[in-house]
Parts: sequence; C-alpha cells; structure tokens
Amino acid sequence: MDNSSEDFLFVLHGLNDTRTNKQIYFVFTLLLYLLTISVNLTVVAAICLEKMLHDPMYLFICSLCVNEIYGASGFYPKLLADFLSDSQVISYIGCLMQIFVIYSYVFCEFTNLTVMAYDRYVAICRPLEYRSIITPWRAGKLLLLTWFICLLEAAIMAGLTSTLPICGSDIDKLYCSNVAVVKLACTDTTLNKSFGYILMIFYISQAIFVVISYIYIVKASLKSKAGRAKFMQTCLPHLITLINFTIALIFDILYSLYGNSHSLYYLRNFLAVDYLIVPPLLNPIIYGMKLTQIRNGLLKLWGQKIRAVT
Repeated sequence: MDNSSEDFLFVLHGLNDTRTNKQIYFVFTLLLYLLTISVNLTVVAAICLEKMLHDPMYLFICSLCVNEIYGASGFYPKLLADFLSDSQVISYIGCLMQIFVIYSYVFCEFTNLTVMAYDRYVAICRPLEYRSIITPWRAGKLLLLTWFICLLEAAIMAGLTSTLPICGSDIDKLYCSNVAVVKLACTDTTLNKSFGYILMIFYISQAIFVVISYIYIVKASLKSKAGRAKFMQTCLPHLITLINFTIALIFDILYSLYGNSHSLYYLRNFLAVDYLIVPPLLNPIIYGMKLTQIRNGLLKLWGQKIRAVT
C-alpha cells in the first residue's frame, strides 16, 4: 500500500462504543483537557514569575509541567475532533506526528524524573556540595540535553516507521501507536524492533539508577529528623509522581495483553490512555499542594490576579 499518498488514512477503532453519547464524552474530555492545561500553566507561571523558585529543583518541575502540556496537546485535540466526527480516521502524516509527540513526551517524562532523582540524591546525600554540583547553569544544560535526546529518539523512531510499507489501516486504539503501525507493516521490521529494544534497555537503566538513588536517599534520610522532614517535603512528591507515571505505563503494557478482548472494551481504553491523562493532571497538583514554596508562589500569583480584578 502506498503510504506516501495524501489519501492514505488510518482508521482508529477506540471510539466504536461511544457514538450514542459522544456529546457528553466531548464535553467531559474538553473540560479535562482545559483543566490539565490550566493546572500545569499555573505551576509554570508561578515558578517563572517568583524569583525564589528559580532554583534547579523548581526548574526541573517547570520542565516536567511543560512536558505535561506538550503530551496532553498531542493526544486531546485529535480525540476531541473524533468525538465530533462520524468516522475516526487520521492521515499518514498526522499519525507519524502523533507518534512523535506522544513518544517524545513519554521519553522526556521519564528522563526528567530521572534527572530529578539525581537532583534529590545530591540534595539529601551530599547537601554541602549541592550548590556546587547542581548549579542553575548545569541544571539548564541537563534540561536541554534531556529534551534534545528525547526528541531525537522519538524522531528516529518515527523516521524508521515512515520507511515501512503498510499493508493495513486499522488501529485498535484511540490514538496512533508506533507498535500498532509497525504491526501493519508488510516487510521485515527487525530494525524497528532492535531500536525499540535499545530504548527499552536505556530506560530500564534509568529506572535502575532511580531505584539505587532512592536507596541511598532513604538511608540518608533515616539518620536524622531533619533528613526525614526534607525527604517528606521534597522527595515524596517526586516519588509519587514517578510511581504514578510508571504504573500508567504498565497499564499501557497491560492494554496489549487485553487488546483482543471485546468484553473488556472500556478497561482496554482506560489502560491505553492512562499515562496520557492521569500524570499530566495529577503531577502539578501534587507539587502545588506538597511543596510549600510552590504553594506560596501560587497563592501569591492568585492574590495578584484577584487584586487586579478588584
């Protein structure tokens, strides 16, 4: 099949059972998307406008929230358009773009959380050296490197997928998945699978690094009351965020196991999109509620807006 043709379309089958109530689903999804964008933008604005929040730890949180907006914007607009359409289709180029955005979001999310684990390790285990090791300049370079590597990985993945001749058009998901598109290829996909294994090893290595970091962090925190307080204040939100995102990714893996079971239709849809919906909404709320300085920054920002209105 000529997948370079502008007329070539993939058919998404995730909304087959929602046609009768699609207006309700549209309104609910739109509100969810607007709420996700709003809470993340609020945290980003508070960090950018409050000078006390220009430390490396808050810059990493700001990057995380920007990535949440980026990932949500790669998923929600197409889903909203599908609710208003009688057929859920996506162009070949649009599918590749969605693959690039969603996978770069996933890569950047996990890498950002890994960098934040390193930041917390230095802050808890080597507090006297923290200012010399994690400088704002070095934090900025880490963030630039994180975004560059993750965008490059996603670009290579989408590029490899674009070279495959496609022999099918049906995708049993709410969005374009690289795995689903590769399965439709009518040629050898060894190169794509090999690159996938390389990425898997790379991110498993990051997960091992995070686990080791937290072993040292917990050991150091237990030595003093101040260490335990610092862990609860700055590390616990990060740990909750990391677990939340990891579980969401595991749900997506479980989706593939239940992918052919029509009796678990709604469960399959939830498992497939959980990592695109739950972390972007909950993460900024977790940081906004748990970290005192961000909470104070938010209150200050809201106070300025209220005074401006009145």
